[in-house]
Amino acid sequence: MLTPSPETYHSILGLRVVRRFADRPLSDEHLSHILEAARWTGSAKNLQLWSFIVIDDPAQKERLLEAGNFMTPVRNAPLAIALVSHPDGYAFDMGRVAQNIMLAAAAIGVGSCPVTMHKQNVAHETLNIPEGYQCRYAVALGYPDENAELAGRSAQRAAMPVGRKPLDELVHRNQFGQ
Repeated sequence: MLTPSPETYHSILGLRVVRRFADRPLSDEHLSHILEAARWTGSAKNLQLWSFIVIDDPAQKERLLEAGNFMTPVRNAPLAIALVSHPDGYAFDMGRVAQNIMLAAAAIGVGSCPVTMHKQNVAHETLNIPEGYQCRYAVALGYPDENAELAGRSAQRAAMPVGRKPLDELVHRNQFGQ
């Protein structure tokens, strides 16, 4: 029987994206823990059709910025992990690995922000991705700049909806609309 873990549940509910990072590198120990959590993510048929590219060279990060429309978190973070899906890999598995990276990071005090690389050709060229592989997503990682995050969230609240939709707007039973 599984032991209930209210801490884990509350961590999942409390996970927040971080877009503003402190100006200090991520420790090797923390990066290792995050990559280990990524490695242990479940995958369809346990095929693990993925690879991870750690981008911590400032010049390489700068080149990668051209691969997406909203890449500021990558610029602000000390590093990013690009998620590479191997041929015949599943998009669902890539989402699972991104979420594991983000949850593991939060558990050890590291902030994270997922980004989409809209320009596949730029991402592939910059990261030397082989033919048949996909690299559409990355996760920016670093220690949060708490003051900048609070200020940014205050400004964001004024411009965007906050909170979550109620379950009765999202959940259907047995068929859509029921």
